[in-house]
Amino acid sequence: MTDSSIVKVQKKYIMGIECRTSNMPGAASKDIPQLWGRFYTENIMSQIPKISDDVYALYCEYEGDYTAPYTCMIGCMVSSMDNIPAGLVAKVIPASDYAKYEAKGEFPQSVLNTWVSIWNGSLKRTYVVDFEVYDSRFATESNKPVDIYVGIKG
Repeated sequence: MTDSSIVKVQKKYIMGIECRTSNMPGAASKDIPQLWGRFYTENIMSQIPKISDDVYALYCEYEGDYTAPYTCMIGCMVSSMDNIPAGLVAKVIPASDYAKYEAKGEFPQSVLNTWVSIWNGSLKRTYVVDFEVYDSRFATESNKPVDIYVGIKG
């Protein structure tokens, strides 16, 4: 895993689809790939009034730490949370400090390995919102870089 850097992120609005899951065996490993599948097979991206083609995976509404249930959302950035199309949800990434990691390598194992390192690390996490950004580099570069942002306490 690469080292993290601390970055300030401005408030963002994300619109997409969601599911509740947990990191218990057989939960997230089934639920999150199904959510991704639905995002692409139902062409959810075309229903979002997006302001960027970057795709976000949000982890929020934690019931505790990373071992407790949470919401996973996949979507795109929008300019506001007005006029949410039927079947979609919108959430806020709050302005805050985040530890930023870059997962590179064989996808999806590179992202999972980065998260395992985060879970086993010593970050003072907020457990408000964490997110991944799948930008144009993910589609064009062979090492499939994904930026992972983890909310941290100030």
